[in-house]
Amino acid sequence: MDHLLLAGLGFPLRIFSFIACDHDLSHEKDPELLERRVNAGPGAEKEKSQNIIQSLASVSFLAIIIFPAIDYRFALSMVPSYVSLAGDVLVAVGFFIVFLVFEENSFTSAIIEVGAGQQVISTGPYAYVRHPMYIGALVMLLGVPPALGSWWGIFAIIPITVVIIWRLLDEEKFLAKNLPGYPGYQKKVKYRLVPFIW
Repeated sequence: MDHLLLAGLGFPLRIFSFIACDHDLSHEKDPELLERRVNAGPGAEKEKSQNIIQSLASVSFLAIIIFPAIDYRFALSMVPSYVSLAGDVLVAVGFFIVFLVFEENSFTSAIIEVGAGQQVISTGPYAYVRHPMYIGALVMLLGVPPALGSWWGIFAIIPITVVIIWRLLDEEKFLAKNLPGYPGYQKKVKYRLVPFIW
């Protein structure tokens, strides 16, 4: 059995392990966070623009899984095992960033909303960028195609990156209007996604 097939078979197990660990920690330490995270998807969004964005995100996410599968099936790219391992590392780093966000911000929701008693968080990863969970997600998603043995699958990152940027720009408008202190936070933390760049 070649290394790419092993990578493909092991990938769901690694993802499940990260999700199970996150679920277990969230359930024990912050059940309200877990509840906010499972209420997800286009139908859960209250803002019409976010319904559209979430629908596009769902399709884009599927492309990140489907393109590598097609690539592997038709042997379109030959990815060395060290590149697959580098993809695994990116997935792990992305999940770790998301985990840090959950640890820092109990109000992290899967939908765009302001919870009762919610305050602006400006510590931890939020001290560097305003949307650290999105950068964690992008790092993780960038690692998925090489982890699954696909060069061509990396192109599937482009649509979801555009969708995530659209989402965060729309989210910032919502938060500036509805979360007290957010405009001041925008002035304090200048970077949305990548420190010193944007």
